[in-house]
Amino acid sequence: MKSTEDATMHQSTGLSALGRLATAASLLVTTLVVTAALAGSPAAAQTGDGAFKVIGPAKCAECHKTETEVWKGTHHFSTFTELTRKKEANDIAERMGMRRIKSESLCLNCHFTTVETSGGEPEPVAGVSCESCHGAASAWQPIHSGFSGKKEGQESQEEIALRWQKAEAAGMIRPKDMYAWASNCFSCHVVPNEKLVNVGGHKAGSPFELVTWSQGEVRHNTWHNKGAANAPASLNDKRLMFVVGRAVELETALRAVGKATQKASYAVSMATRAQAARQAIAALEGYLKIEELGQMGVAANSAGLKLNNDAALSAAADKVGAITRQIVEKYDGSTFGAIDQVLPPDSAYKGTPAR
Repeated sequence: MKSTEDATMHQSTGLSALGRLATAASLLVTTLVVTAALAGSPAAAQTGDGAFKVIGPAKCAECHKTETEVWKGTHHFSTFTELTRKKEANDIAERMGMRRIKSESLCLNCHFTTVETSGGEPEPVAGVSCESCHGAASAWQPIHSGFSGKKEGQESQEEIALRWQKAEAAGMIRPKDMYAWASNCFSCHVVPNEKLVNVGGHKAGSPFELVTWSQGEVRHNTWHNKGAANAPASLNDKRLMFVVGRAVELETALRAVGKATQKASYAVSMATRAQAARQAIAALEGYLKIEELGQMGVAANSAGLKLNNDAALSAAADKVGAITRQIVEKYDGSTFGAIDQVLPPDSAYKGTPAR
């Protein structure tokens, strides 16, 4: 894919970068069930990796009863039973030469939570669930729920801090680690699998935006008030989330373009997405005037959006990811008020949050 082809790939809707920022929340699809199925996905979509194994949502539900009830009202939950009934999903599976959707890793990776049986085989036990965001829990769940060997409420502040530290070291992704859980979201809502798109006819990702989708039906912020309310993220958190979401989308899209080997639907879609993400970061830099976004733009533009350029694009993506982590560590959103005008409104949220 030559530079002239790149230019063709980058022609999109004609919206400006600022327009895309303001209108991304309205570019929504009506269902989650066919938006992602890729190799190399969130921990809970697989059986785990090494010492960290998936245990399934039932263990989490023992304590997180309210959060579990919220989850049961989402597409993440219903995909377990509904995906295999969808004609589009079965048509994709047929074109990919798959016999059963629930037995193929390409589908299991994003659409299901899969545990490892005693015989070492993967067994889907739920749709997208707790560990899809929070990491495979075999190592961290006993620490998390153990309360330092005491009952809940009896730990000292030092014990609580140490328990969190140990759980994180054992693979737990906490809400404060915005980069990690956002990366899990985008790893499935962008579909970096060329064959799946070009041969299977799978959509090349969904118009996913982090604030819009996280504050909709999947929102389950009920633990700290014991289920009395399902509070939205604070304004500061939404500001930071908006920036981090754009940055993670850029990183993920760059990696996706790096997997492109032929000029077809996958390459064009991913290059278009990556270019739009580059422009969105440039627009955010114009609003916020922080050096990290300028550095991110330089890194993102250091590799061409062209075929068979995986090494250069992966290196650029690595830099974008590192800068995004720096943003999460350095900022809390309180100084990001300049982007309030482009934050998605409540009416744009993906689905209705449980009350």
